[in-house]
Amino acid sequence: MPMIETDDGTALYLKEWGDGPPVVLIHGWPLSADSFDDQALALADHGYRVIAYDRRGFGRSDQPWDGYDYDTLADDLAAVIEACDAESPALVGFSMGGGEVARYLTRHGNASKVALISSVVPFLLQTPDHKEGVPQSVFDDIKDGIEKDRADFLKGFLKDFYGVGLLAKPVSDAQLDWSLQIALQAGLKSTLDCVDAFSGTDFRPDLASFTMPTLIIHGTADKTVPIDITARAAAKAIPHAQLIEYEGAPHGVLATHKDQVTQDLIAFLDS
Repeated sequence: MPMIETDDGTALYLKEWGDGPPVVLIHGWPLSADSFDDQALALADHGYRVIAYDRRGFGRSDQPWDGYDYDTLADDLAAVIEACDAESPALVGFSMGGGEVARYLTRHGNASKVALISSVVPFLLQTPDHKEGVPQSVFDDIKDGIEKDRADFLKGFLKDFYGVGLLAKPVSDAQLDWSLQIALQAGLKSTLDCVDAFSGTDFRPDLASFTMPTLIIHGTADKTVPIDITARAAAKAIPHAQLIEYEGAPHGVLATHKDQVTQDLIAFLDS
């Protein structure tokens, strides 16, 4: 089943690997389901049925004009789960994908376990009641950079994403090139609209829906999604959550710490 159709007729690309209890992987901005391939392969080999899909507007999915708000994105996740007949799956959301998980739980409430990796949950934006958040100007600059020269902006963004610097090189040049190719598959409209979605959506009310076992993984050196206002805040608000901090790790831990992420995910899902 390479494609499924959502309620508004948008076609989403997906892949299913393995047999066993279902695990749905929701990727981050501005990548695609392929960014989860290392974990997907290991989970399928371990006895899980892995379902990964490209968010609308990204990868091989359709690029509709609208629908990049989290209510719609959560309903897209529900459509994937229904089409795959994946009853009470485990949900794993990376970065922006954590938002789909949170809003899906509120709107649909059907999951056995949840993992948030480098996730934007519960809230990124600085507001009067969230003074520790990231200023709006940061996200405005991201959109300005994309509109000016999307390829050049994303090339620099991905270096921070993976923690690449003058002395640090946790991923290869080939990994950076591949990630840029994936990012440039996305539509310009969806790339811009999702900046507004992941930066400005307040998931604090959704935290009450996390009633199932929850794993949170986050790098302490994440410059893209700061750990204090996301993973640590979520862990405090979800009484039964397990927080694993990767000391010195950047945002893109699916690649930089892929073996560690895989081991922690399998241990959590097996428990």
